[in-house]
Amino acid sequence: MAIHGYPGQIISATSPAAFGSGIWTITGLNKAYNIVVQAFTTTSTWVCPAGVTSVEYLVVAGGGGAATGGAGAGGFRTGAGLAVTAGTSYTITIGAGGAGSGSVNSPNAVVGSNGSNSVFGSPASITSTGGGGGGSYSQPSPGSPGAAGGSGGGGGGRDGGSPNLGGAGNTPSTTPSQGNSGGNGQDSNGDPYYTGGGGGAGGAGQNAQTTPGFSGNGGAGLASGISGSGVYYAGGGGGGIFNRNSITVYPGLGGVGGSGNGGNSTAGPTVNPGGNGLAGTGGGGGGLAHFAGAADNAGFGGTGGSGVVILRYQIPNQVTVVSFTSTTTYTMPSNVSLVDYLVVAGGGGGGSRHGGGAGAGGFLTGTGLAVTGGSPYTITVGAGGAGNTDAGTGTVGAVGANSVFSSVTATGGGGGGGNSFNAAQNGGSGGGGGIDTAGGTGTAGQGNNGGTAASPFNENYWGAGGGGAGQVGQNAKLGKAGGDGLPSSITGVAVTYACGGGGGAYQPQGSGGEGGFGGSRGANGGKGAGTTAGSDGATNTGTGGGGAGNSAGPTGFGYNGGSGIVILRLYS
Repeated sequence: MAIHGYPGQIISATSPAAFGSGIWTITGLNKAYNIVVQAFTTTSTWVCPAGVTSVEYLVVAGGGGAATGGAGAGGFRTGAGLAVTAGTSYTITIGAGGAGSGSVNSPNAVVGSNGSNSVFGSPASITSTGGGGGGSYSQPSPGSPGAAGGSGGGGGGRDGGSPNLGGAGNTPSTTPSQGNSGGNGQDSNGDPYYTGGGGGAGGAGQNAQTTPGFSGNGGAGLASGISGSGVYYAGGGGGGIFNRNSITVYPGLGGVGGSGNGGNSTAGPTVNPGGNGLAGTGGGGGGLAHFAGAADNAGFGGTGGSGVVILRYQIPNQVTVVSFTSTTTYTMPSNVSLVDYLVVAGGGGGGSRHGGGAGAGGFLTGTGLAVTGGSPYTITVGAGGAGNTDAGTGTVGAVGANSVFSSVTATGGGGGGGNSFNAAQNGGSGGGGGIDTAGGTGTAGQGNNGGTAASPFNENYWGAGGGGAGQVGQNAKLGKAGGDGLPSSITGVAVTYACGGGGGAYQPQGSGGEGGFGGSRGANGGKGAGTTAGSDGATNTGTGGGGAGNSAGPTGFGYNGGSGIVILRLYS
């Protein structure tokens, strides 16, 4: 079966009654895989998927059937790291609940039927044992104790002789224990006759008490979060009552975990059957309430709930990374519904004539963006802004172009400022100020502001650094460097994008500012006195261009911003 999901998606049943033999994808912390939970409520075969080497498991057997004593819960076994082999078929056996008994008096005192085993089959071989049947009311001979099982059945009431004991739990023995013993019935030497509660996975069944008079509650079950939410399983059934008096009597309650309650106390010639265990939980059946005048076989104890097997395992994702370096239309694969993304806009162009470095293109990244498989998407990759070539007047560089995927738009980087009449521009990250001007403003969540070359940070006609995705541009007096970019590992390798361009310098002793630090270096600013050139922003990094140096010669021209990029990581 093909399994399509995405880490972070939760599709889960909230109640065991809702479980079917299906697949749910649960939150995964590692995007290299999906966590899959599969619940089986009927006998089936599981073929281990490719890439799966171990499973977490819950195996719950069928609960026992009751007579008057409450029935024991099915065995409860859970664990992690169980080795499995890809491609191997495993038989999943789901234990049925045991049938309730209608015989309540000697010589027909018959214990309820045990539940059937549940098994995660060979070669894994995890077996949980069916719950023990509940005991019945009896005269001194023969006795009618509860039956042993995953959890033991509660003992029946008895008229004379020793009390009917509850059946032993954790039979056969497992580590950790798969269940607990049932509670003992009472030797009342006269009506009414109180019975023990069935054992549960989390506790023993309660013993019956004659003073004050009540039958025992079923033992509590245990909770499991294997399905993605805490659910209780394997509670013991509540004890029923044999009563020929008109007094009020109190049957036992089923333990939490899908078990049945004992039959209601109602005077008169009637039988009130015990409650059934809930299917898919392994809960024990509740004991019946039998009153004077009713025939021995007029009613039945509750039937045990069927068992369940739940597997939780990791399936490696098929991951595809698609990079776009120019504008195009892309048809999303049909089996993809969510993507990770990196969208970087074009960097701005540097300012001319001792200009400011340009701001980086906006940097946006995220996970779990909903897409529609089979639909076309326009991918827009923003061009870098042009550096200004008017060396005579010192003019601001051009803003970079936006990059767009679906609902995600990264804003182009701001152009670097020129002289005092040409302020830097705003953008994904703001451009650095040219001589005597402030830096541009970056876009919140995408980048940072450019540095300022205005007083008191103006120095020797230097331009300031452009803002980068990870840092503001440096002010002119403090060094002129562009702001650092940010790394992304969306391709599987860490690469830094969206660095700010360095500011230019005028005086012969001045050096242009360095571009922002990263795997792709930011553009350098132009060098002083026209002796050393600056540089353009690197292609497909969204890096800002360097600011111009001296107005004489080509170093007086601003440098171009680097184009942007769009990268998608697809899970299928």
